Amino acid sequence: MFRLTHFMRRLLAPTAGERPKMRVENGPVVVWNVIRRCNLSCAHCYSASSDRAFRGELTLESCCRVLEDLKRSGVSALILSGGEPLLRPDLFEIAAHARELGFYLGLSSNGTLMDRAMAGRIAAAGFDYVGVSLDGLEANHDRMRGLSGAFVRSVAGIGHCREQGVKVGIRFTPTRDNVGDLPELFQLMSREGTDRFYLSHWNHAGRGKVNREENADLLATRRLVEWLFEVSRADVEQGSSREIVTGNNDADGVFFLFWVRRHWPHLAAQAEAMLTRWGGNASGVGIANIDELGEVHPDIFWRHHRLGNVGQRSFGEIWGNREDPVLAGLRSRPRPLKGRCGRCDHLAICGGNTRVRAYQATGDQWEEDPGCYLTDAEIRSPESQT
Repeated sequence: MFRLTHFMRRLLAPTAGERPKMRVENGPVVVWNVIRRCNLSCAHCYSASSDRAFRGELTLESCCRVLEDLKRSGVSALILSGGEPLLRPDLFEIAAHARELGFYLGLSSNGTLMDRAMAGRIAAAGFDYVGVSLDGLEANHDRMRGLSGAFVRSVAGIGHCREQGVKVGIRFTPTRDNVGDLPELFQLMSREGTDRFYLSHWNHAGRGKVNREENADLLATRRLVEWLFEVSRADVEQGSSREIVTGNNDADGVFFLFWVRRHWPHLAAQAEAMLTRWGGNASGVGIANIDELGEVHPDIFWRHHRLGNVGQRSFGEIWGNREDPVLAGLRSRPRPLKGRCGRCDHLAICGGNTRVRAYQATGDQWEEDPGCYLTDAEIRSPESQT
């Protein structure tokens, strides 16, 4: 995840202070798909969820054992996802045990089930953060989500949560049709009082692979990211509390360095040092996924690659496996990359970007990422071009 506002503040307002961060100790941030069922059928759904029951999902008793195992394994930050996690009848029992164990607890939802009563339960459960997906304005969102009225219900859900004092943010996936909606979506955020925005670049997993022609093209993506840079700059200069982050395309960090070089060349060295410490893609390193069956993956988009099952082995043992070649490759620095990514001079910043897109495009996770929007000239440093 590229914390754009964090970096912008560090450059422009270093004494302004930071908002509380997700606590991360020894283990990775774990995104846990506690259920696969969903009341929507989103075109970019990485788990290919649908509105039906799926067999083999972990029981409440098993989930509680997994939570205790995660705590012993050094995991401190947990995001409950799906499918639509609010469809799981015992979700709040899982959340209660997670809170007892001291986890930072996030919830990832489509927002359509968040009526006033549900928002009250979410608040009472003590979730630290709730992320709600809005893929553009009403027409584009409902089309992408496969349900007429989904947008209205999700926006209402955001409002209900805000009324209950729950911290809510909006997650947006750019497509070929919705990129023009973003300015108005930011206006909606202001009206609703939400101050966190997450640009989740399209990734090629589940239905996201099948429908990848819906993805915004590289030039549109590039322009959209640069627009976010300008918005973030204005936010910081005006003292806004809004947070903008991006994910699933670590070229954003390199592009930000280029942007800083153009606007504030005297800050470029500082920006490069910060971005290098960040290091880009964290799949298999700082982020992990547990699916609804208990299978562990390097992140949510790696469902095709199983590392082990938490019903059979401890998470710490699975995550510490030194024999898995994919995990070993993801953790090597530099990663064993090919093509444009292998020739890129900015790997210390982006970490090789998203390996799943490379795998889905070529069958080789170490090939170049087709989602990188940097030009051939940009991936080479000035020193390399002399």
